[in-house]
Amino acid sequence: MRVKRVQHVSIGIEAGREEEARRFYGDVLGLKEKPRPVGLKHMALIWYDIGDDEDEIHLIRTDPARFAPPRPGDHLCIEVDDLSAFRKQAEKFGVPIRDTSVIDHRPRFFVQDPFGNAIELAQIDGRYTPIDE
Repeated sequence: MRVKRVQHVSIGIEAGREEEARRFYGDVLGLKEKPRPVGLKHMALIWYDIGDDEDEIHLIRTDPARFAPPRPGDHLCIEVDDLSAFRKQAEKFGVPIRDTSVIDHRPRFFVQDPFGNAIELAQIDGRYTPIDE
């Protein structure tokens, strides 16, 4: 028995702001929206493909009165093939970029979606150097 992978991540967004979400996840990040399964047709979701193996990001629409911004430090990380191209894309759309501590062989930066969700974009160029504990 073993864990195989993370198949999806669910992110809360404020209902009524779906077009902002689609601009960010579709236009800025370049993700492809996909239809949700028939079994979930009653749920207020927007799904995106990410990667090549049925990996997904699920946006859960939440009533504005119940929507709570994420906690500081909570984030998801997306591995990309060309970090500088994603930086230019974020800049083109006016998305603020937050640089962070350096990890060897893993250049990265953070962006934030319109709902306050932090997203780390990283390019993995090799193995990082583990600390000796």
